[in-house]
Amino acid sequence: MEFRNLLYEVKDGILYLMLNRPEVRNALTPEMWRDITTAVAEADKDESVRVIILGSKGGKALAGGADIRELHDRYYMVQMRAAAAKALKDLEDIYKPVICAINGYALGGGCELAMACDIRIATRRSKFGQPETGLGFIPGAGGTQRLSRLVGLGKAKELIFTGRIIDAEEAYRIGLVNELTDDTEEALMAAAEKMAAEIMSKAPVALTMAKIAVNLGYDTDMTTGLMLEKMAQTIALSTEDRKEGTQAFIEKRKPNFSGR
Repeated sequence: MEFRNLLYEVKDGILYLMLNRPEVRNALTPEMWRDITTAVAEADKDESVRVIILGSKGGKALAGGADIRELHDRYYMVQMRAAAAKALKDLEDIYKPVICAINGYALGGGCELAMACDIRIATRRSKFGQPETGLGFIPGAGGTQRLSRLVGLGKAKELIFTGRIIDAEEAYRIGLVNELTDDTEEALMAAAEKMAAEIMSKAPVALTMAKIAVNLGYDTDMTTGLMLEKMAQTIALSTEDRKEGTQAFIEKRKPNFSGR
């Protein structure tokens, strides 16, 4: 599938979804957000896609944030259309695991994009931040909500209120990033692909149920979360893959999951 602002390529069960505006550090325009929404919808129905690796071209940034010139001229009520927020909610909610490969800056909307993914892997030279308050607005594509859930309320307030840019080591220490790699595109993608391979060795329906249970359960009370978990487990136990997985364990062999 071809996009103006993205590269969309499926290989061996992995969708490589790459932001492709390197000349402007992959600045996130409304058109870019719409492309992301369309790509996620396509990936959702594409049965050949097992895991998504979201990254970027150019080697300088996942995304350096929004197009500031566009924001300067934007009529404020346009925000209610929420193209960015919709794209990121769709990305967060897709039933397939999403790994974000971050090489360089992930600022503003770029940081919000990374946070909407399930797992974040970054090179050690990467930088993270929500600098919006220094420009007269706030993180408006989920940043005020997802950052606190990932790093805690106090640290999220500190980063948003100060607009401070942090390095990859601090991002890893506070839980914003899952894994760090050497400062090469090759090392980053190798780590992302290794993680994707580990995930793809598991039962597809079980992965879907686990993601639903974690995502929805995190935003509710314990009793409701446990009920969601019970329902998700019931569905997982109804699959052929449950029989295959347990039989493979008994026979001391690798399971051959079918997704059914």
